Amino acid sequence: MPVNLSLPDPAELHPVAGVRLGVASAGIRKGGRRDVLVVALDRGSEVAGVFTQNAFCAAPVQICQAHLAAKPEGGIRAWVVNTGCANAGTGEQGLTNARKTVEFLAAELNLQPTQVLPFSTGVILEHLPMDRLLPGIQVACTGLGQANWLEAAQAIMTTDTQPKAFSTRQIINGQQVTITGISKGAGMIRPNMATMLGYVATDAAIERPLLQRLVQQAADESFNAITIDGDTSTNDSFVVAATGAGGLRLRSEQDAGWSEFRQAFIGVCRALAQAIVRDGEGATKFITIQVRQAASREEARQVGYAIAHSPLVKTAFFASDPNLGRILAAIGYSGVPQLDVTRIQVFLNEILVAEHGGRAAAYTESDGQRVMQQSEITVSVNLNRGHHEASVYTCDLSHEYVSINADYRS
Repeated sequence: MPVNLSLPDPAELHPVAGVRLGVASAGIRKGGRRDVLVVALDRGSEVAGVFTQNAFCAAPVQICQAHLAAKPEGGIRAWVVNTGCANAGTGEQGLTNARKTVEFLAAELNLQPTQVLPFSTGVILEHLPMDRLLPGIQVACTGLGQANWLEAAQAIMTTDTQPKAFSTRQIINGQQVTITGISKGAGMIRPNMATMLGYVATDAAIERPLLQRLVQQAADESFNAITIDGDTSTNDSFVVAATGAGGLRLRSEQDAGWSEFRQAFIGVCRALAQAIVRDGEGATKFITIQVRQAASREEARQVGYAIAHSPLVKTAFFASDPNLGRILAAIGYSGVPQLDVTRIQVFLNEILVAEHGGRAAAYTESDGQRVMQQSEITVSVNLNRGHHEASVYTCDLSHEYVSINADYRS
Protein backbone atom coordinates (compact mmCIF):
# COMPACT_ATOMS: atom_id res chain seq x y z
CA MET A 1 0.00 0.00 0.00
CA PRO A 2 1.23 3.55 -0.71
CA VAL A 3 2.66 5.46 2.24
CA ASN A 4 0.13 8.11 3.29
CA LEU A 5 -0.95 8.72 -0.30
CA SER A 6 -4.65 9.23 -0.91
CA LEU A 7 -6.38 8.61 -4.21
CA PRO A 8 -6.75 11.73 -6.37
CA ASP A 9 -10.19 13.36 -6.13
CA PRO A 10 -11.50 14.04 -9.65
CA ALA A 11 -13.26 17.14 -8.36
CA GLU A 12 -9.90 18.61 -7.34
CA LEU A 13 -8.22 18.00 -10.71
CA HIS A 14 -8.93 21.25 -12.52
CA PRO A 15 -9.31 21.13 -16.31
CA VAL A 16 -6.71 23.17 -18.17
CA ALA A 17 -8.10 25.26 -21.01
CA GLY A 18 -6.46 24.20 -24.25
CA VAL A 19 -5.85 20.59 -23.17
CA ARG A 20 -8.00 17.56 -24.02
CA LEU A 21 -7.26 13.99 -22.97
CA GLY A 22 -8.54 10.61 -24.13
CA VAL A 23 -7.75 7.07 -22.97
CA ALA A 24 -8.25 3.54 -24.22
CA SER A 25 -7.71 -0.11 -23.29
CA ALA A 26 -5.64 -1.63 -26.09
CA GLY A 27 -4.59 -4.84 -24.34
CA ILE A 28 -0.90 -4.09 -24.83
CA ARG A 29 0.14 -5.91 -21.67
CA LYS A 30 -2.96 -6.77 -19.67
CA GLY A 31 -6.50 -6.95 -20.90
CA GLY A 32 -9.20 -4.72 -19.50
CA ARG A 33 -6.99 -1.91 -18.22
CA ARG A 34 -6.34 1.53 -19.65
CA ASP A 35 -2.97 1.59 -21.39
CA VAL A 36 -3.16 4.31 -24.05
CA LEU A 37 -3.35 8.06 -23.50
CA VAL A 38 -3.75 10.79 -26.11
CA VAL A 39 -3.31 14.45 -25.19
CA ALA A 40 -4.38 17.12 -27.68
CA LEU A 41 -3.15 20.70 -27.29
CA ASP A 42 -4.70 23.80 -28.80
CA ARG A 43 -2.82 25.88 -31.33
CA GLY A 44 -0.53 28.37 -29.64
CA SER A 45 0.62 26.00 -26.92
CA GLU A 46 4.29 25.94 -25.99
CA VAL A 47 5.90 22.62 -25.01
CA ALA A 48 9.20 21.82 -23.31
CA GLY A 49 10.69 18.74 -21.70
CA VAL A 50 13.63 16.90 -20.19
CA PHE A 51 14.45 13.25 -20.76
CA THR A 52 16.48 10.30 -19.55
CA GLN A 53 20.26 10.42 -19.71
CA ASN A 54 20.49 6.66 -20.15
CA ALA A 55 22.63 5.85 -23.23
CA PHE A 56 20.07 3.18 -24.18
CA CYS A 57 17.31 5.80 -24.36
CA ALA A 58 14.15 4.42 -25.88
CA ALA A 59 12.98 5.03 -29.45
CA PRO A 60 10.13 7.35 -28.38
CA VAL A 61 12.56 9.46 -26.35
CA GLN A 62 14.72 9.90 -29.44
CA ILE A 63 11.69 10.92 -31.51
CA CYS A 64 10.51 13.36 -28.82
CA GLN A 65 13.88 15.06 -28.68
CA ALA A 66 14.05 15.31 -32.47
CA HIS A 67 10.55 16.79 -32.77
CA LEU A 68 11.13 19.34 -30.03
CA ALA A 69 14.41 20.37 -31.64
CA ALA A 70 12.71 20.72 -35.04
CA LYS A 71 10.35 23.41 -33.70
CA PRO A 72 7.60 22.51 -36.20
CA GLU A 73 5.37 25.21 -37.62
CA GLY A 74 2.26 25.35 -35.46
CA GLY A 75 4.16 23.89 -32.51
CA ILE A 76 3.78 20.58 -30.68
CA ARG A 77 0.07 19.78 -30.66
CA ALA A 78 -0.28 16.24 -29.29
CA TRP A 79 1.24 13.57 -27.05
CA VAL A 80 0.60 9.84 -27.15
CA VAL A 81 1.54 7.46 -24.34
CA ASN A 82 1.39 3.68 -24.15
CA THR A 83 2.14 1.42 -21.20
CA GLY A 84 3.09 -2.25 -21.14
CA CYS A 85 5.91 -1.95 -23.67
CA ALA A 86 8.82 0.49 -23.36
CA ASN A 87 9.94 0.25 -27.02
CA ALA A 88 13.51 0.45 -25.67
CA GLY A 89 16.41 -1.65 -26.84
CA THR A 90 14.46 -2.25 -30.04
CA GLY A 91 16.87 -0.85 -32.65
CA GLU A 92 15.72 0.47 -36.00
CA GLN A 93 12.40 -1.38 -35.77
CA GLY A 94 11.65 0.50 -32.57
CA LEU A 95 12.25 3.83 -34.28
CA THR A 96 10.07 2.75 -37.20
CA ASN A 97 7.24 1.83 -34.83
CA ALA A 98 7.56 5.11 -32.93
CA ARG A 99 7.36 7.02 -36.23
CA LYS A 100 4.32 5.02 -37.33
CA THR A 101 2.68 5.85 -34.00
CA VAL A 102 3.10 9.60 -34.41
CA GLU A 103 2.12 9.46 -38.08
CA PHE A 104 -1.09 7.63 -37.18
CA LEU A 105 -2.06 10.11 -34.45
CA ALA A 106 -1.13 13.05 -36.65
CA ALA A 107 -3.52 11.78 -39.32
CA GLU A 108 -6.28 11.34 -36.71
CA LEU A 109 -5.88 14.91 -35.48
CA ASN A 110 -5.02 16.54 -38.83
CA LEU A 111 -1.49 17.45 -37.73
CA GLN A 112 2.02 17.02 -39.06
CA PRO A 113 3.94 14.05 -37.56
CA THR A 114 6.58 16.39 -36.12
CA GLN A 115 3.82 18.01 -34.06
CA VAL A 116 3.32 14.77 -32.09
CA LEU A 117 5.44 13.47 -29.18
CA PRO A 118 5.37 9.71 -28.40
CA PHE A 119 6.02 8.12 -25.00
CA SER A 120 6.23 4.49 -23.93
CA THR A 121 6.76 2.68 -20.63
CA GLY A 122 6.87 -0.96 -19.65
CA VAL A 123 9.00 -3.95 -20.55
CA ILE A 124 12.34 -3.23 -22.26
CA LEU A 125 13.62 -5.18 -25.29
CA GLU A 126 10.16 -5.85 -26.73
CA HIS A 127 8.53 -4.36 -29.83
CA LEU A 128 5.33 -2.36 -29.77
CA PRO A 129 2.25 -4.41 -30.72
CA MET A 130 1.18 -2.01 -33.47
CA ASP A 131 -1.90 -4.07 -34.31
CA ARG A 132 -3.27 -3.21 -30.85
CA LEU A 133 -1.70 0.20 -30.25
CA LEU A 134 -3.03 1.97 -33.35
CA PRO A 135 -6.69 0.97 -32.82
CA GLY A 136 -6.27 2.03 -29.19
CA ILE A 137 -5.08 5.47 -30.31
CA GLN A 138 -8.13 5.75 -32.54
CA VAL A 139 -10.46 4.95 -29.63
CA ALA A 140 -8.67 7.42 -27.35
CA CYS A 141 -9.16 10.18 -29.93
CA THR A 142 -12.91 9.66 -29.91
CA GLY A 143 -13.10 10.41 -26.18
CA LEU A 144 -11.00 13.56 -25.92
CA GLY A 145 -12.20 15.82 -23.11
CA GLN A 146 -10.92 18.43 -20.66
CA ALA A 147 -12.05 16.58 -17.52
CA ASN A 148 -10.22 13.29 -18.11
CA TRP A 149 -7.17 13.89 -15.89
CA LEU A 150 -7.83 11.02 -13.47
CA GLU A 151 -8.41 8.58 -16.34
CA ALA A 152 -5.19 9.86 -17.90
CA ALA A 153 -3.28 9.18 -14.69
CA GLN A 154 -4.68 5.64 -14.64
CA ALA A 155 -3.75 5.03 -18.27
CA ILE A 156 -0.01 5.63 -17.73
CA MET A 157 0.42 3.28 -14.72
CA THR A 158 2.62 0.16 -14.81
CA THR A 159 3.56 -1.29 -11.41
CA ASP A 160 2.00 1.73 -9.69
CA THR A 161 -0.67 0.72 -7.19
CA GLN A 162 -2.67 3.91 -7.72
CA PRO A 163 -2.83 6.91 -10.06
CA LYS A 164 -0.86 10.05 -9.28
CA ALA A 165 -2.33 13.45 -10.08
CA PHE A 166 -2.22 16.91 -8.56
CA SER A 167 -3.73 20.28 -9.41
CA THR A 168 -3.80 23.84 -8.20
CA ARG A 169 -5.71 26.98 -9.17
CA GLN A 170 -4.44 30.34 -7.95
CA ILE A 171 -4.74 34.06 -8.58
CA ILE A 172 -1.36 35.33 -9.76
CA ASN A 173 -0.82 38.97 -10.79
CA GLY A 174 -4.59 39.40 -10.89
CA GLN A 175 -5.18 36.42 -13.20
CA GLN A 176 -6.57 32.99 -12.40
CA VAL A 177 -4.01 30.32 -13.28
CA THR A 178 -4.51 26.56 -13.44
CA ILE A 179 -1.71 23.98 -13.18
CA THR A 180 -2.58 20.29 -13.39
CA GLY A 181 -0.31 17.29 -13.77
CA ILE A 182 -0.01 13.51 -13.65
CA SER A 183 2.94 11.18 -13.13
CA LYS A 184 3.73 7.50 -13.01
CA GLY A 185 6.51 5.45 -11.50
CA ALA A 186 7.10 3.01 -8.69
CA GLY A 187 10.36 1.22 -9.45
CA MET A 188 13.54 1.78 -11.47
CA ILE A 189 13.54 5.26 -9.95
CA ARG A 190 16.60 7.40 -9.29
CA PRO A 191 17.94 10.85 -10.25
CA ASN A 192 18.15 11.83 -13.92
CA MET A 193 14.47 10.92 -13.98
CA ALA A 194 13.69 7.18 -14.02
CA THR A 195 11.05 4.85 -15.40
CA MET A 196 9.12 7.97 -14.69
CA LEU A 197 6.64 9.82 -16.84
CA GLY A 198 5.46 13.26 -15.80
CA TYR A 199 3.08 15.56 -17.65
CA VAL A 200 2.06 19.01 -16.43
CA ALA A 201 -0.11 21.58 -18.17
CA THR A 202 -0.97 25.19 -17.41
CA ASP A 203 -3.18 27.78 -19.08
CA ALA A 204 -0.51 30.46 -18.56
CA ALA A 205 1.25 31.81 -21.64
CA ILE A 206 5.00 31.19 -21.28
CA GLU A 207 7.53 31.74 -24.02
CA ARG A 208 9.44 28.62 -25.03
CA PRO A 209 12.94 29.53 -23.71
CA LEU A 210 11.52 30.49 -20.34
CA LEU A 211 9.38 27.35 -20.25
CA GLN A 212 12.43 25.17 -20.96
CA ARG A 213 14.34 26.79 -18.09
CA LEU A 214 11.34 26.26 -15.83
CA VAL A 215 11.11 22.56 -16.74
CA GLN A 216 14.79 22.05 -15.95
CA GLN A 217 14.53 23.92 -12.66
CA ALA A 218 11.38 22.07 -11.65
CA ALA A 219 12.88 18.68 -12.51
CA ASP A 220 15.92 19.49 -10.41
CA GLU A 221 13.76 20.24 -7.37
CA SER A 222 11.25 17.42 -7.82
CA PHE A 223 11.66 14.44 -10.14
CA ASN A 224 15.45 14.62 -9.91
CA ALA A 225 15.28 14.70 -6.10
CA ILE A 226 13.78 11.23 -5.67
CA THR A 227 15.17 7.73 -5.63
CA ILE A 228 13.58 4.35 -4.99
CA ASP A 229 16.09 1.76 -6.11
CA GLY A 230 18.96 3.64 -7.76
CA ASP A 231 18.15 2.48 -11.32
CA THR A 232 17.87 5.00 -14.15
CA SER A 233 15.46 3.88 -16.84
CA THR A 234 15.54 4.20 -20.62
CA ASN A 235 12.24 6.03 -21.01
CA ASP A 236 11.96 8.72 -18.36
CA SER A 237 10.34 11.91 -19.61
CA PHE A 238 8.99 15.08 -18.02
CA VAL A 239 7.06 17.30 -20.40
CA VAL A 240 5.12 20.52 -19.87
CA ALA A 241 2.57 22.39 -21.94
CA ALA A 242 1.68 26.07 -21.52
CA THR A 243 -1.46 26.63 -23.59
CA GLY A 244 -1.74 30.40 -23.19
CA ALA A 245 -5.53 30.09 -22.87
CA GLY A 246 -5.54 32.01 -19.58
CA GLY A 247 -4.77 35.62 -18.79
CA LEU A 248 -1.29 35.33 -17.27
CA ARG A 249 1.54 36.16 -19.69
CA LEU A 250 5.15 35.42 -18.78
CA ARG A 251 8.08 36.30 -21.02
CA SER A 252 10.98 36.58 -18.58
CA GLU A 253 11.91 35.88 -14.99
CA GLN A 254 11.55 39.59 -14.28
CA ASP A 255 7.85 39.66 -15.18
CA ALA A 256 5.30 40.34 -12.44
CA GLY A 257 3.90 37.06 -11.18
CA TRP A 258 6.84 34.90 -12.29
CA SER A 259 8.07 34.10 -8.78
CA GLU A 260 4.58 33.13 -7.59
CA PHE A 261 3.93 31.04 -10.69
CA ARG A 262 7.28 29.28 -10.44
CA GLN A 263 6.63 28.40 -6.81
CA ALA A 264 3.15 27.04 -7.61
CA PHE A 265 4.44 25.07 -10.60
CA ILE A 266 7.31 23.47 -8.68
CA GLY A 267 4.87 22.68 -5.88
CA VAL A 268 2.76 20.60 -8.27
CA CYS A 269 5.86 18.84 -9.60
CA ARG A 270 7.16 18.11 -6.12
CA ALA A 271 3.80 16.62 -5.10
CA LEU A 272 3.83 14.37 -8.17
CA ALA A 273 7.44 13.32 -7.53
CA GLN A 274 6.83 12.55 -3.87
CA ALA A 275 3.77 10.51 -4.84
CA ILE A 276 6.07 8.27 -6.88
CA VAL A 277 8.21 7.61 -3.79
CA ARG A 278 5.18 7.07 -1.58
CA ASP A 279 4.01 4.44 -4.08
CA GLY A 280 7.47 2.90 -4.44
CA GLU A 281 7.42 -0.81 -5.11
CA GLY A 282 6.92 -2.50 -1.75
CA ALA A 283 7.45 0.75 0.17
CA THR A 284 6.25 0.99 3.76
CA LYS A 285 7.98 4.25 4.73
CA PHE A 286 8.52 7.68 3.18
CA ILE A 287 11.91 9.13 4.04
CA THR A 288 13.11 12.71 3.62
CA ILE A 289 16.87 13.26 3.73
CA GLN A 290 17.86 16.86 4.41
CA VAL A 291 21.51 17.85 4.09
CA ARG A 292 22.33 21.31 5.37
CA GLN A 293 25.33 23.59 5.79
CA ALA A 294 27.14 22.07 2.82
CA ALA A 295 29.82 23.84 0.78
CA SER A 296 27.58 23.62 -2.31
CA ARG A 297 24.17 22.32 -3.31
CA GLU A 298 25.83 19.59 -5.38
CA GLU A 299 27.74 18.46 -2.30
CA ALA A 300 24.53 18.35 -0.26
CA ARG A 301 22.84 16.22 -2.93
CA GLN A 302 25.89 13.95 -3.09
CA VAL A 303 25.59 13.15 0.61
CA GLY A 304 21.81 12.84 0.41
CA TYR A 305 21.93 10.33 -2.43
CA ALA A 306 24.66 8.28 -0.74
CA ILE A 307 22.27 7.73 2.15
CA ALA A 308 19.17 7.29 -0.01
CA HIS A 309 20.79 4.73 -2.33
CA SER A 310 22.24 2.53 0.41
CA PRO A 311 20.48 -0.87 0.53
CA LEU A 312 21.73 -1.28 4.10
CA VAL A 313 20.15 2.00 5.18
CA LYS A 314 16.91 1.26 3.32
CA THR A 315 16.53 -2.26 4.74
CA ALA A 316 17.17 -0.94 8.25
CA PHE A 317 14.29 1.48 7.79
CA PHE A 318 12.08 -1.35 6.59
CA ALA A 319 12.91 -3.37 9.71
CA SER A 320 12.45 -0.32 11.98
CA ASP A 321 15.97 -1.06 13.17
CA PRO A 322 17.92 2.00 14.37
CA ASN A 323 21.17 0.64 12.98
CA LEU A 324 22.20 4.22 12.37
CA GLY A 325 25.88 3.54 11.87
CA ARG A 326 24.84 2.68 8.32
CA ILE A 327 23.90 6.33 7.78
CA LEU A 328 27.29 7.47 9.05
CA ALA A 329 29.01 4.98 6.74
CA ALA A 330 27.06 6.30 3.73
CA ILE A 331 28.02 9.88 4.57
CA GLY A 332 31.62 8.77 4.87
CA TYR A 333 31.77 7.12 1.43
CA SER A 334 29.74 9.83 -0.32
CA GLY A 335 32.93 11.14 -1.91
CA VAL A 336 32.84 14.65 -0.44
CA PRO A 337 36.47 15.79 -0.25
CA GLN A 338 38.09 16.71 3.04
CA LEU A 339 34.97 15.85 5.06
CA ASP A 340 35.56 16.56 8.75
CA VAL A 341 33.35 13.99 10.49
CA THR A 342 33.87 15.63 13.88
CA ARG A 343 31.78 18.59 12.70
CA ILE A 344 28.84 16.55 11.40
CA GLN A 345 25.53 16.26 13.22
CA VAL A 346 22.92 13.64 12.29
CA PHE A 347 19.29 13.82 13.40
CA LEU A 348 16.50 11.25 13.15
CA ASN A 349 13.42 13.47 13.14
CA GLU A 350 14.12 15.69 16.18
CA ILE A 351 16.50 13.22 17.84
CA LEU A 352 20.22 14.05 17.75
CA VAL A 353 21.88 10.75 16.86
CA ALA A 354 25.52 11.58 16.19
CA GLU A 355 27.96 14.45 16.74
CA HIS A 356 31.70 14.95 17.29
CA GLY A 357 32.41 11.85 15.19
CA GLY A 358 30.32 9.43 17.25
CA ARG A 359 27.08 8.69 19.08
CA ALA A 360 25.42 11.70 20.68
CA ALA A 361 25.66 11.56 24.46
CA ALA A 362 21.91 11.89 25.00
CA TYR A 363 20.88 9.43 22.28
CA THR A 364 19.22 6.17 23.36
CA GLU A 365 18.23 3.07 21.37
CA SER A 366 14.63 3.49 22.49
CA ASP A 367 14.54 6.98 20.96
CA GLY A 368 15.75 5.56 17.64
CA GLN A 369 13.22 2.71 17.69
CA ARG A 370 10.37 5.11 18.38
CA VAL A 371 11.20 7.17 15.31
CA MET A 372 11.98 4.20 13.05
CA GLN A 373 8.54 2.72 13.64
CA GLN A 374 6.87 5.76 12.08
CA SER A 375 5.72 5.76 8.45
CA GLU A 376 7.30 9.16 7.70
CA ILE A 377 10.87 9.83 8.81
CA THR A 378 13.27 12.71 8.27
CA VAL A 379 17.04 12.23 8.37
CA SER A 380 18.83 15.56 8.81
CA VAL A 381 22.56 15.91 8.27
CA ASN A 382 24.38 19.12 9.18
CA LEU A 383 27.81 19.14 7.56
CA ASN A 384 28.78 22.48 9.15
CA ARG A 385 31.01 23.51 6.22
CA GLY A 386 28.93 26.01 4.23
CA HIS A 387 25.54 27.58 3.61
CA HIS A 388 23.93 25.31 1.01
CA GLU A 389 21.32 22.59 1.39
CA ALA A 390 19.30 20.03 -0.53
CA SER A 391 16.61 17.45 0.11
CA VAL A 392 16.24 13.95 -1.32
CA TYR A 393 13.12 11.80 -1.02
CA THR A 394 13.25 8.02 -0.84
CA CYS A 395 11.58 4.96 0.68
CA ASP A 396 12.56 1.76 2.43
CA LEU A 397 13.47 -1.50 0.68
CA SER A 398 11.21 -4.44 1.49
CA HIS A 399 10.69 -8.11 0.63
CA GLU A 400 7.81 -7.00 -1.60
CA TYR A 401 10.16 -4.99 -3.83
CA VAL A 402 12.03 -8.17 -4.69
CA SER A 403 8.79 -10.06 -5.35
CA ILE A 404 7.38 -7.37 -7.62
CA ASN A 405 10.50 -7.18 -9.76
CA ALA A 406 11.08 -10.93 -9.82
CA ASP A 407 7.57 -11.42 -11.18
CA TYR A 408 7.38 -8.30 -13.37
CA ARG A 409 7.10 -10.11 -16.71
CA SER A 410 4.96 -12.98 -15.41
